Amino acid sequence: MSASAPNAAISDLRTRIARLEGGNVRERTVLPFGIAPIDSHLPGGGLALGALHEVAGGGNGAIDGAAASLFAAGIAARTQGKVLWCVTRQDLFAPAIAQIGLHPDRVIYVEAGDDKSLLACFEEGLRHVGLGAVVAEVARLSMTASRRLQLASEGSGAMGIAIRRWRRQTEAADFGQPTASVTRWRVSVLPSRPLPVPGVGRARWQLELIRSRGGETLDIEVEACDAKGRLALPSKLVDRPSQKEIGRRLAATG
Repeated sequence: MSASAPNAAISDLRTRIARLEGGNVRERTVLPFGIAPIDSHLPGGGLALGALHEVAGGGNGAIDGAAASLFAAGIAARTQGKVLWCVTRQDLFAPAIAQIGLHPDRVIYVEAGDDKSLLACFEEGLRHVGLGAVVAEVARLSMTASRRLQLASEGSGAMGIAIRRWRRQTEAADFGQPTASVTRWRVSVLPSRPLPVPGVGRARWQLELIRSRGGETLDIEVEACDAKGRLALPSKLVDRPSQKEIGRRLAATG
């Protein structure tokens, strides 16, 4: 058996699994975060375009919920084309979205009367070729609905981002149910970076990748999106030696 035979068999197996999951077997284009510890946990080195992703706040409060929306907006800001944003409540603070690079002239807002109408708008938007991303604030997301959204996203190439928001605490448990989303994220607010002078430093988040189809989970501290929608690692993590470097130092002193 040639050396390439096992690789061919593995590739064929992955293709069959993708078909069973209802996924698109073609190679997806990705949107990297530009942060190695995050991108290395995602298949292809970034967030898949033409795919559905879920984001939620780490807690039940408005602050974590707002961070989840900003995280989603930062991703959408780095896509190409218009962004469709679907809501059922008129509490989205557009100036905050603009400050992280998603300018008003790129965003089309749709207000739906209820969750059923919102999911219909979400799916219809994802079927429209030419949008960079479609964002929707949803409370419940069933496997059936998420499969339809995933297929619509695959067909158009637009990224779908479902921000999970709940009106009642009983709805929060729905976030743990299986869906067809490619990744699932949770964002929690941390104390901002201290400054040498009085003032408020750059916000920080605890970012959890709790589902990554074909990838690995992750829990990492990051600095919130900047004016171009990009995250950053806190300086204490950037300057920290890698595990390989620590091993070399130990071997040198041993």
